[in-house]
Amino acid sequence: MKMSNHSNLRSVPDVLRAISDDKSLELFNTIHLASGESDIRISTLKLTRKQYYSRMSGLRKAELVERQNGKYILTSFGKIIYDFQEKIQNAVQNYRKLKALDSFEVYPDENRDNSHKHYHKLSIDERKKMTH
Repeated sequence: MKMSNHSNLRSVPDVLRAISDDKSLELFNTIHLASGESDIRISTLKLTRKQYYSRMSGLRKAELVERQNGKYILTSFGKIIYDFQEKIQNAVQNYRKLKALDSFEVYPDENRDNSHKHYHKLSIDERKKMTH
């Protein structure tokens, strides 16, 4: 495994761009699920060879995946990004619940003197309990 120097640091847009389309994200998730145990079949992803290698190149340039013993695996950095994308996916799947939670929140009325009494904000833990 090669180590990166500071000139190769990735930006958030670089990383997001690498997984920004459905097929790249599907490939990234497939690599995670395979965990280096099996070959990834291009045909199961419904990609042409060019699409597959182009997307794989993007994932490698973003240092999300690497090739080890002839198989692709997530890098340590890629595993962290995978965890975050899983959280985003969960939020998207629970969008309606989260939208409903927003309707329970009451924000201060700037026109009232006692507006502090009308303020309630749900904590992250409270939100998690309500969406799971």
